[in-house]
Amino acid sequence: MALPQIKTPTYELEVPSTGLKITYRPFLIKEQKVLMIAQEQGGEKALLKAVGNIIKDCTMGTIENPEDLPTFDMEYIFLKIRGKSVGDKVELNLLCPDDEKTRVLTEIDLNEIKIEKGESKNTIQLSDEIGITMKYPTVKHLINFGNEKSTVKMTFDIVQSCTVNIFDANDVYEDFSRKELQDFFDQLNTEQFDKIQKFFDEMPKLKHTVKVKNPNTEVESDIVLEGLQSFLV
Repeated sequence: MALPQIKTPTYELEVPSTGLKITYRPFLIKEQKVLMIAQEQGGEKALLKAVGNIIKDCTMGTIENPEDLPTFDMEYIFLKIRGKSVGDKVELNLLCPDDEKTRVLTEIDLNEIKIEKGESKNTIQLSDEIGITMKYPTVKHLINFGNEKSTVKMTFDIVQSCTVNIFDANDVYEDFSRKELQDFFDQLNTEQFDKIQKFFDEMPKLKHTVKVKNPNTEVESDIVLEGLQSFLV
């Protein structure tokens, strides 16, 4: 005789970058094991792949390719799933910034975690004649370039991979080789590249500010938590 099946509840969320409403369910023990193994391994690539698989399963295939999500979408969706799976409250052992040695257990309500909308615009005017259109980095970018030993090389690789097109007064250039794109970036001056860097600095991000009080010094401090890793225990 077949064993009874436990009905799993479903919930709804809104994808930050698109406003699309999707249905999701909590993750199950089989999926939690995959996440715990990835956390034990300690590598970002393994964790991202595990989170992506959980998102795919828990959105019942609505999000078929989680690796194509902007990073902040992936982080937000996973936190929503995690909240309904193991509870909305999480305890973090935070380091007090005033002495940088005392740690304080702080409870965070995941329902309060929001995506902080940035000021970045994806169309950037580099000069009077020439501009560039960018897109947000995706989970795939982090997986592909996350193991780069050089932070500088990783930054340039991600920036180039997020280039949609380059335009001037007469044309829009979308069909270019990696070498052509690299040569284009190499000719930019610092001010022009800073405009592109600003797009990434001001992109939406998972962000939450908490107050902690150092029990040894009685000093209260604000700690800014950013990114998925900050909320995982």
